[in-house]
Amino acid sequence: MFDVALSGGRKVDPRTGKAPPVGNTINRTNLTYANTIGAPSLQVRWSDPEFDPATLAAYYVRVLEIPTPRWSSYDAHRLGREPLVKQSFSIQERAFTSPIWYDAQMPVRY
Repeated sequence: MFDVALSGGRKVDPRTGKAPPVGNTINRTNLTYANTIGAPSLQVRWSDPEFDPATLAAYYVRVLEIPTPRWSSYDAHRLGREPLVKQSFSIQERAFTSPIWYDAQMPVRY
Protein backbone atom coordinates (compact mmCIF):
# COMPACT_ATOMS: atom_id res chain seq x y z
CA MET A 1 0.00 0.00 0.00
CA PHE A 2 1.26 3.46 -0.88
CA ASP A 3 0.06 6.83 0.39
CA VAL A 4 0.23 8.84 -2.82
CA ALA A 5 -1.66 12.07 -2.15
CA LEU A 6 -2.45 13.65 1.21
CA SER A 7 -4.48 16.79 1.80
CA GLY A 8 -3.70 19.66 4.13
CA GLY A 9 0.06 19.59 3.69
CA ARG A 10 0.34 16.30 5.60
CA LYS A 11 3.36 14.13 4.86
CA VAL A 12 4.08 10.44 5.38
CA ASP A 13 6.41 9.89 8.33
CA PRO A 14 9.62 8.46 6.78
CA ARG A 15 10.43 6.50 9.96
CA THR A 16 7.06 4.73 10.30
CA GLY A 17 5.77 4.95 6.73
CA LYS A 18 2.41 6.11 8.10
CA ALA A 19 0.38 9.14 7.18
CA PRO A 20 -0.98 11.34 9.97
CA PRO A 21 -4.77 11.26 10.33
CA VAL A 22 -6.91 13.98 8.82
CA GLY A 23 -8.12 16.63 11.21
CA ASN A 24 -11.40 16.52 13.06
CA THR A 25 -13.76 19.51 13.14
CA ILE A 26 -16.63 17.90 15.07
CA ASN A 27 -18.09 20.11 17.78
CA ARG A 28 -19.40 17.61 20.36
CA THR A 29 -21.45 20.22 22.20
CA ASN A 30 -23.81 21.15 19.36
CA LEU A 31 -23.04 18.16 17.11
CA THR A 32 -21.85 20.08 14.07
CA TYR A 33 -18.79 19.79 11.91
CA ALA A 34 -17.11 22.11 9.42
CA ASN A 35 -16.22 20.82 6.00
CA THR A 36 -13.23 23.15 5.90
CA ILE A 37 -10.38 20.64 5.99
CA GLY A 38 -9.18 18.08 3.49
CA ALA A 39 -9.37 18.76 -0.22
CA PRO A 40 -12.33 18.85 -2.61
CA SER A 41 -10.13 17.13 -5.19
CA LEU A 42 -6.61 15.75 -5.45
CA GLN A 43 -4.56 15.01 -8.54
CA VAL A 44 -1.30 13.17 -8.72
CA ARG A 45 0.78 11.31 -11.25
CA TRP A 46 2.29 8.18 -9.78
CA SER A 47 4.44 5.23 -10.84
CA ASP A 48 4.77 2.08 -8.77
CA PRO A 49 8.32 2.11 -7.38
CA GLU A 50 8.12 -1.67 -6.79
CA PHE A 51 6.68 -2.54 -10.21
CA ASP A 52 7.84 -5.89 -11.59
CA PRO A 53 6.48 -6.63 -15.09
CA ALA A 54 6.61 -10.38 -14.34
CA THR A 55 4.37 -10.08 -11.26
CA LEU A 56 0.58 -9.77 -11.14
CA ALA A 57 -0.59 -6.47 -9.67
CA ALA A 58 -3.81 -4.70 -8.76
CA TYR A 59 -4.18 -0.97 -8.24
CA TYR A 60 -7.06 0.99 -6.77
CA VAL A 61 -7.64 4.29 -5.01
CA ARG A 62 -8.90 4.54 -1.46
CA VAL A 63 -10.24 7.89 -0.30
CA LEU A 64 -10.78 8.81 3.34
CA GLU A 65 -13.35 11.45 4.22
CA ILE A 66 -13.18 13.74 7.23
CA PRO A 67 -14.74 12.41 10.43
CA THR A 68 -18.46 13.12 10.91
CA PRO A 69 -20.81 12.27 13.79
CA ARG A 70 -22.54 8.87 13.68
CA TRP A 71 -26.31 8.91 13.27
CA SER A 72 -26.60 7.30 16.69
CA SER A 73 -24.78 10.36 18.08
CA TYR A 74 -27.27 12.68 16.34
CA ASP A 75 -30.15 10.62 17.75
CA ALA A 76 -28.73 10.72 21.28
CA HIS A 77 -28.21 14.49 20.97
CA ARG A 78 -31.82 15.06 19.83
CA LEU A 79 -33.12 12.88 22.68
CA GLY A 80 -30.96 14.68 25.23
CA ARG A 81 -28.97 11.54 26.05
CA GLU A 82 -25.31 10.65 26.04
CA PRO A 83 -24.17 8.67 22.99
CA LEU A 84 -23.77 4.93 23.50
CA VAL A 85 -20.38 4.15 24.99
CA LYS A 86 -20.07 0.92 22.96
CA GLN A 87 -20.00 2.84 19.69
CA SER A 88 -17.55 5.40 18.47
CA PHE A 89 -18.95 8.93 18.55
CA SER A 90 -17.86 9.60 14.98
CA ILE A 91 -17.20 7.71 11.78
CA GLN A 92 -14.78 8.21 8.91
CA GLU A 93 -16.27 7.06 5.61
CA ARG A 94 -14.14 5.48 2.89
CA ALA A 95 -14.55 5.21 -0.84
CA PHE A 96 -12.79 2.78 -3.18
CA THR A 97 -12.38 2.82 -6.95
CA SER A 98 -12.66 -0.20 -9.17
CA PRO A 99 -9.33 -2.04 -9.37
CA ILE A 100 -6.97 -1.93 -12.31
CA TRP A 101 -5.47 -5.39 -12.83
CA TYR A 102 -2.07 -5.94 -14.39
CA ASP A 103 -1.17 -9.32 -15.88
CA ALA A 104 1.74 -9.53 -18.33
CA GLN A 105 0.20 -12.68 -19.84
CA MET A 106 -3.06 -10.96 -20.80
CA PRO A 107 -3.25 -8.84 -23.96
CA VAL A 108 -4.30 -5.22 -23.54
CA ARG A 109 -7.84 -4.56 -24.75
CA TYR A 110 -9.23 -1.11 -25.38
